[in-house]
Amino acid sequence: MAPRPAWKGYLKLSLVTCAVELTNATSFSEKVSFNVLNRSTGNRVRRIYLDAETGEPLKEEDEVKGYETDKDKYLLVEEDEIDAIQIESTHTMTLNSFVAEADVDQIYLDTPYYLTPADKVSEEAFGAIRDALAQARMAAIARLVLYRRERPVLIEPYGKGMLVTTLRYEKAVREADDVVHVDGKADDELVTAVERIIGRKTAKFDPAKFEDPYEQALQKLIKSTKSRKKAPIVKAEPPPSNVINLFDALKKSLKRDGAEAKPAARGKTKQPGRRPAKAGKGKPKAARGSRRKSA
Repeated sequence: MAPRPAWKGYLKLSLVTCAVELTNATSFSEKVSFNVLNRSTGNRVRRIYLDAETGEPLKEEDEVKGYETDKDKYLLVEEDEIDAIQIESTHTMTLNSFVAEADVDQIYLDTPYYLTPADKVSEEAFGAIRDALAQARMAAIARLVLYRRERPVLIEPYGKGMLVTTLRYEKAVREADDVVHVDGKADDELVTAVERIIGRKTAKFDPAKFEDPYEQALQKLIKSTKSRKKAPIVKAEPPPSNVINLFDALKKSLKRDGAEAKPAARGKTKQPGRRPAKAGKGKPKAARGSRRKSA
């Protein structure tokens, strides 16, 4: 069963408009989830809002949003007042500007979505925009209203379709200098030793190799509970010990991993970012992972 689109609307470039759909590129449906039950009856339970002062249950029709203006003082805002807020880009993503993908710092990338034409009529215009972006090796910047919030988005070619990634606002991103405090240059001999380890362990990116040990342990727990067997105990790896002599530790790492390899080639430092996938050629790159999703 195909996933339901998270948004439907129009993609607009100058006078060209096409109907499109936005679908989540990631899913949490495969993860183990639990319901809360009444231990005595085995029935599911439901949450009920209680008045913080009287302790009385609250009826759904009596619930209302409140914005705190002062301590214990709230401004009531009705749902229809929120719904009445109309933002110009509610149903249209207008391509306002274009940027080199490498210019977009990865820290601003938030949630990925697949963008596809909504009908046959829209496929030609959609394909023209996709292929033009791929040939120019550029990405488009637009704005999208998703879950009532307007968000800046990055749009880039992705196989036969396009990928839309919501972007974080500048105020939501902490400055690295406020967190990272590192002085001095690393010792060249230590860097060379690390490069040898990198060269030996270099491989192609393959997300299929990533495993979730906690999810696997939950699956084993459920399976053993079904058969009433004792659940297996998953032992956590001991924390690494403090490194006393970094160079000795690196030499031991090289010796443990095998014969020394040539140092990894030092490439030019690239700006954070990714290169757009060429439309329709080869297997598309994997969708960027979800970071925490915020509506």
